[in-house]
Amino acid sequence: MGVGDIAEPRLPRNKIIVGDCIEELTRLPEGSVDLVFADPPYNLQLANTLLRPNNSRVDGVDDDWDKFSSFGAYDAFTRDWLDACRRVLKPNGSLWVIGSYHNIFRVGTVLQDLGYWVLNDVIWRKTNPMPNFRGRRFTNAHETMIWASMGQKARYTFNYESMKALNEDLQMRSDWLLPICSGSERLKQDGRKTHPTQKPEALLHRVILAASHVGDVVLDPFMGSGTTAVAAKRLGRTFIGIEREETYANAARARLKGVKALDPATLQVSKSKRAEARIPFGTLLELGLLAPGAALYDPAARHEAKVRADGSIACAGAQGSIHKIGAHVQGAMACNGWTFWHYQADGALKPIDDLRSAARAKLAS
Repeated sequence: MGVGDIAEPRLPRNKIIVGDCIEELTRLPEGSVDLVFADPPYNLQLANTLLRPNNSRVDGVDDDWDKFSSFGAYDAFTRDWLDACRRVLKPNGSLWVIGSYHNIFRVGTVLQDLGYWVLNDVIWRKTNPMPNFRGRRFTNAHETMIWASMGQKARYTFNYESMKALNEDLQMRSDWLLPICSGSERLKQDGRKTHPTQKPEALLHRVILAASHVGDVVLDPFMGSGTTAVAAKRLGRTFIGIEREETYANAARARLKGVKALDPATLQVSKSKRAEARIPFGTLLELGLLAPGAALYDPAARHEAKVRADGSIACAGAQGSIHKIGAHVQGAMACNGWTFWHYQADGALKPIDDLRSAARAKLAS
């Protein structure tokens, strides 16, 4: 490095930094983060102590870090931290931010103004929400998360098949039914909650599994009691946490000492067919998995096609690809030949897609 050169800032991997998030974000390298999960102050605007019907005090959020002088001040704060996060996110990174009705709509407006592109709003529906003690409104039983990419045409990570597998092979919906943080997971000091808005690990497990890969950098600019770091470490991701309150940061560090990363073999995510290497039908012939002259049949064995040496098939007076001839015999516009055509083995018809899987395995070995 020459005289006068400025050293590139290093990425503080697997660290919890104590400080103001906006200041600390300026110290991180530009375009270095894959995923941001943010749980900013909600600006609850609590004017009085909240009491239960028996006059006992509700242990809610009344800390100074959640207080702002006006909506304008909160909007300016929101713009600053979202802009700082945008600088450190990679072009194909994404951001999740969670909030309540007090703040999430204001956050969403600023987010869009800065050029983020909203992919989903995800509702965390709580199985065990805090009751509405005054009985003057509906019980607040959910929080909203906004998931956004860096722009309308920006690429981003979405492990669709993993989310589907997590949901018993059904598409994951945008309403998530999960309990609030309680029991042994809830951090406490002297019998009181360490942090008033500690998020459940199940929530962060789902977010990180959905929107990042093993080894990715996950940033939480409002780390609190460390749930994001716990989920990231367990899932084999790198985490960076920023937290202005020393008490919360220390609690998060202590919590992380008891967390172990999962075995790499268990972190392999489900992949879609589209993400797998393309295998032309002709490859099956080249690998000896199917021979020229072999017969292929539709599932009901009404049509028989013959395999040609060049990887085409012939049936019903026509010759072409497995897809084209599959569509031809059905009188259809299109056909997935891999699932339509079957070969005979062990006295039964089996889809040629099985042979494609065998070809992938053979080429990968």
